Formats: sequence, structure tokens, C-alpha cells
Amino acid sequence: MRIPLLIVMSALIVGGFLLYMSSYTVRFNEAAIVTTFGQVSDRGVVTEPGLRFKWPAPVQSVTTYDTRARFLTTRGETQQTADDRQIIVEAFLVWRVSNPLEFYKRNRDQAGGAAAQQFRKAEDQLTSVLRSALSEVSRYRLTDLFGAEAGGSKLPELEQSILDRLRLPSDQGGWDVGSFGVEVLLVGISSIELPEETTRQVFERMTEGRKRLAAKTESEGQAEATAIRSQADAAAERIRAFARLRADQIRNEGQREAAQYLAALKEDEELASFLLTLDLMRDSLGRKSTVVLPTSLPGLLMFRPETLMRVRAGMLPPSESRPGTVAPAGGTGAQP
Repeated sequence: MRIPLLIVMSALIVGGFLLYMSSYTVRFNEAAIVTTFGQVSDRGVVTEPGLRFKWPAPVQSVTTYDTRARFLTTRGETQQTADDRQIIVEAFLVWRVSNPLEFYKRNRDQAGGAAAQQFRKAEDQLTSVLRSALSEVSRYRLTDLFGAEAGGSKLPELEQSILDRLRLPSDQGGWDVGSFGVEVLLVGISSIELPEETTRQVFERMTEGRKRLAAKTESEGQAEATAIRSQADAAAERIRAFARLRADQIRNEGQREAAQYLAALKEDEELASFLLTLDLMRDSLGRKSTVVLPTSLPGLLMFRPETLMRVRAGMLPPSESRPGTVAPAGGTGAQP
């Protein structure tokens, strides 16, 4: 009983192994290349998903490729712009296997039959051609790539130019990556940097530019300030001239009006001296202040007690010139 069971189990194991060796599965995102004794034909390309059968190796072998989009990037490459500026450009590329048969033929001999090795070989080739295609940067100025206004940058145009060059046939100056059995879906610039020396030079130029702008602004400000000061001085001089003229007019009018009063005061000098003394007292002592002064000072004669005690009705106090004289109002001085 045990022997038939062992035979059945052995047959199942051998059958399963033969089935595994004689079948393969193609997923919806894959394409398979079936080779017969190492040779492949157009009928050996399988793109429809499902379970397939083949002769066991070494009669037939199967290599499957993932046809989904793949992503690769380049290291920073120093490029020269149209205005002789050095920049460091990093780019990326999105690609996929579009022709499995051509892809297999191109990479089989150099990378072997394993799909992973062939993908690495293809990525090395695409990286190389992408780095070469970055020479398109030389057609653009630095200011073209960094536009000051929104939408002013020509980076999208540069990316499209690199993509077109990768797709262009080799006899037209392109790289014809379609002959690699792949399709480039997208090319992009991930970063653009300035070398350290270029960065320093750019900062120096920016600093010099700002200094020139500041000097220009300062010069314009000084010129405007000079003009304003000149206008202000001219206006002030006109105002002062007008004020001097008006002051002279008022002074002349005052002198003309005062002439009649001065003439009347000349007729009675004692009265004039008395009025001037009162004006002096009002102007100097009319405020809320305490001042201690000797009565011998000019203008303080009226503060002497004996001065007013000797004044009779109709008489004026003595003047500063003759302190001992009491003069009648409207007449000459007389002895008390």
C-alpha cells in the first residue's frame, strides 16, 4: 500500500515540476520574450496577460519585462549657458519598455538574460544620453532660465528641447532612444545651482549693482534737496524783503504819526520826562515780580517819599535832571 502511494506522490511532484518548467505567467503590466535555443522571433513576444506553456529549458526560455513607467535621475552636471555662465544642472527622466523584442536584442549580449541586469544596462545608457542631451542648456541665457516675471522662465522649453533631442533620429543629430526599445515619457530639470565661484561673482555683481543704485539715488536726492533748499532760500529772501519793506513803511508811518506828539512834547520837556518815567515803570515793574532797586537809578525818582510830599496841586514832580525842582504843570520849574 505504501509503494503505490509513494509512486503517486512522486508522479505528482514530477508532474508539478514539469508543469512549472513548461509554463509561465504574463501579468497585465508585463511583456514576455520566449526564446527557442537562444533565438527569438516576432512570434516570441507575448503581451497578452494569462497563463502560457512552453518547452522546458534549455529548449525554450522566457524573459519578462515590467512595462510600467520607470524613473531615473542624473548627478549634477556643469553646463555652460549662452551668456558664458557656469551652472550645475540635475535632470530626471521617465521611461518605459515600449518594444520588448528590440529591448531584449539590444541588452541580451551585454547584460545577459536576466531582466534586472538588462534594466540596469538600459538605465546606464539612458543616463549617458540624458547627460549628453543636457548640452541644450547652451542655447539659453541664464536670465532665460530664471525669469523675473511669472511664466517668464524658459525651463519648460528647455525640457521639451531635451526630450525632442532624445527622440530625434541619430541622422538628424538626436539620440533616437526608440532604437533602444524604450520610450521616453518625460524629461525634467530637478534643480539648477551655481558653482561656488559663480555664486560669489553673482553676489559681488549684485552688491556693486546695489551700490551704484544707492549712489544714484543718493545723488538724485542731494540734487533734489539742493533744489528745494534753493527754492526755500529764494522764498525766504522774498519774504524777508517784503517784511523789511513793510517794516520800513510801518516805521515811516509811525514816525510821521509820532512827529506831532514829539513836537508837542518838546514844548514841555518836564511832562515828556514824566510820561517816559511812567512808561518805564509800567513796562519794567508792571508784572508780578519783586525787585529791590535804589531810587537813585534813572526812572525811579517817583519812588522817593520826599519827591511827592513837596508836590502841591497843579505842580509836576521834579525831573531826573533837576531832582530838587518842582515845576508847575504846563510851565517852567520853580523853587518850593
